[in-house]
Amino acid sequence: LIAMLCKVTSDLDKPITQQSLCDWQAAIFPEPSLSKKLIIGELRGDAPMQVVSRKRNHEVVHFQAPPTSELQKELNAFISWFNLKQPLEMHGIVRAAIAHLWLITIHPFDDGNGRVTRALTDRALAQDEKTSIRFYSLSAAIEQNRSSYYEILENIQGCKTKIQEKCETDITDWINWFLDVLANAMQQGQQRVARVINKSHFWQTHSQTILTARQNKVLNRLLDSAGEEFLQGINASKYKNLADVSKATATRDLTELVSKGCLTQLPGGGRSTRYAIKY
Repeated sequence: LIAMLCKVTSDLDKPITQQSLCDWQAAIFPEPSLSKKLIIGELRGDAPMQVVSRKRNHEVVHFQAPPTSELQKELNAFISWFNLKQPLEMHGIVRAAIAHLWLITIHPFDDGNGRVTRALTDRALAQDEKTSIRFYSLSAAIEQNRSSYYEILENIQGCKTKIQEKCETDITDWINWFLDVLANAMQQGQQRVARVINKSHFWQTHSQTILTARQNKVLNRLLDSAGEEFLQGINASKYKNLADVSKATATRDLTELVSKGCLTQLPGGGRSTRYAIKY
């Protein structure tokens, strides 16, 4: 799988083919599924591809992919579009958003469509940025927003009435959702890079500071989770749980870390006294 993800974002000038997509899907399933029979490395079979739920005694079809009779034509059109040097002279990020929606709507495989689509989206973004190296993960951001992801897809892809089928699909809401999630992914990437830099600087500053193993453990936890956890600092109770020590020992450790310049005491006091990393 890792090899596949690396391959997806390499040779960015090389056109994709149907075989490329099939190879990516096959890489997701290196061993046959024991729970169900899947077509691996080939397009899906003749069975209808639907996302269905039941409400009371009624079956609700949330999404229906193109029938097998149209699949090849739809996939050919998508691949031709994706391989254009500059499709409709659109921005590369908008191109990536459209590519994602288009391929996931075609749903060309029995299984693994989401992962193949995210891989292709990574390739589109890499092509726009002209590099295979990125410090953010769109897939992780989509996973964090999984509920809204499926909701927006259902709204855009949802089975249409006969009147709606005569109209073009408006994908503005999808583009906006994609841009918001991508921006969030980039912000998280910047935060991770900042954490690595700050942690490195912190330990360079304290390379000669004598600390216990438990103090090292807590400091690394604070450094690794900066911006995500302990946003209001750490108090003696949280230190006690992290280091598995008594409340009295936790208080002494925190006081010592302040005296050694590792932590700084935040405004406030008493039993709720909190501390943060001193960079």
